[in-house]
Parts: sequence; structure tokens; C-alpha cells
Amino acid sequence: MNRHCHNCGTEWTIDGQPGRSDVCPGCNEDLRACLNCVFHDRGVAYQCRERRAEPVTEKNRSNFCEYFDFAQRDWSGSIGANKRMEEAKGTFNKLFGD
Repeated sequence: MNRHCHNCGTEWTIDGQPGRSDVCPGCNEDLRACLNCVFHDRGVAYQCRERRAEPVTEKNRSNFCEYFDFAQRDWSGSIGANKRMEEAKGTFNKLFGD
């Protein structure tokens, strides 16, 4: 389990947490963002399991949250979402004759 960019999967190899202005070297997305946080959970209120945190509107943008902790995860698990998206595009193209 490693720390990866939520957008492209580029691994964060530097020790410690990313700063507010740090971006992914692979895709230029902000790294200190809710989508990279261990507390991010789409199934709870404000999509954050840390109840003391202030609500953040843009989950992919850098913010000032004091509770940010870069999530360690297996990036290969994210491939399933891309596969579903490709299947949906294929179905759409079949329906509309592309």
C-alpha cells in the first residue's frame, strides 16, 4: 500500500505530507485535497469521516484542512472504476451508432 495521486495514480515518494501548493508530477492535480485524504468517504455527511473538519466544497482542490492525512491505498483497485467507465462508453456508442 502506497500513497498515490487520486487522479492518475502517480506515487508520492517523498516522506511526510504534501504541502498545500504541492501538485502531482504526473498530472498537475493538487495533492493536499480531500480525494487523497484517509478521511474521505463518499457515504458520509460532507464526504468526510472526520467530524471536526470544516466542510469542503471542491474535493479535488487543495484546502486548509487541519486533519488531512494522505491515504495509503492499492492503486490497482482504482482500475475497476476506469473499466466501468469504458464499458459505459461502449454501451453508449452501441446505442447511438458510433
